[in-house]
Amino acid sequence: MDLGVCYFPTDYGIDMSELGRALEERGFKSLFVPEHTHIPLSRRTPFPGGGELPKRYSHTHDPFVALSFAAAATTKLKVGTGILLVPQHEPIVTAKAIASLDQLSGGRFIFGIGGGWNVDEMENHGATHGSRFKIMREHVLAMKALWTEEKASFHGQFVKFDPAWSWPKPRQRPYPPILLGGETDHTLRRIIEYCDGWLPRPRGFDPVQGIDRLRRMASEKGRDPASLSVTVFAAPPEAKVLAGYAKAGIHGALLAIPDANRDEILRQLDQWVSLAKAHA
Repeated sequence: MDLGVCYFPTDYGIDMSELGRALEERGFKSLFVPEHTHIPLSRRTPFPGGGELPKRYSHTHDPFVALSFAAAATTKLKVGTGILLVPQHEPIVTAKAIASLDQLSGGRFIFGIGGGWNVDEMENHGATHGSRFKIMREHVLAMKALWTEEKASFHGQFVKFDPAWSWPKPRQRPYPPILLGGETDHTLRRIIEYCDGWLPRPRGFDPVQGIDRLRRMASEKGRDPASLSVTVFAAPPEAKVLAGYAKAGIHGALLAIPDANRDEILRQLDQWVSLAKAHA
């Protein structure tokens, strides 16, 4: 099982180049970053975690820029979005950014996606809570066309473009793996239709039951279960829990780096080195 980390890349946190090097030196396999394009002051949407929205949500770097610095400072570390709020991104530009990052990193990008929870934020981008998953699906399908076809076109409800060239193509073929966050059966149906893997959160997640549920639903829809990966997002940094994930057939786990300063983050990574070595 691959062990990586997830981290909010803030303007007051650790430098992304230094973080990338520190992770690779300590044996971690991947770095995933979330995003919020902005945080509307209305705060009409309650924070799912309860209480006040943490500072880091309004201080994140652009994920593609942040990951580019981490990728440029390393040679093996995989870099991914965890998650990109796809309904908030124009698909033609996003496809170009992803293909460029995958090419320039030597094929190390992983595309973690989701629909988002902050209604205020998504509405500023022209999406709604009710339409976000329909938009996400079309954006992903349109990007796949741009990545795999020499003369791509797409005509849906939300995305429409006639035949066009879009280069570079991703280094990974046919495109970087697409992992979807969430825990419901709706999430699994979307994964089986147009994604390559699952990014469940650990709360209430049973690895054996989760793997079985995904495999059963995939088989029922004619999708090869072996073609789908499972990476637990923000997994507990506990050896026993991680060993249970590995035994159940989980492909990867991501430890959540705390929202702290550079020195505290590096000390935390040092404390996790034994976990990284155990899953090397």
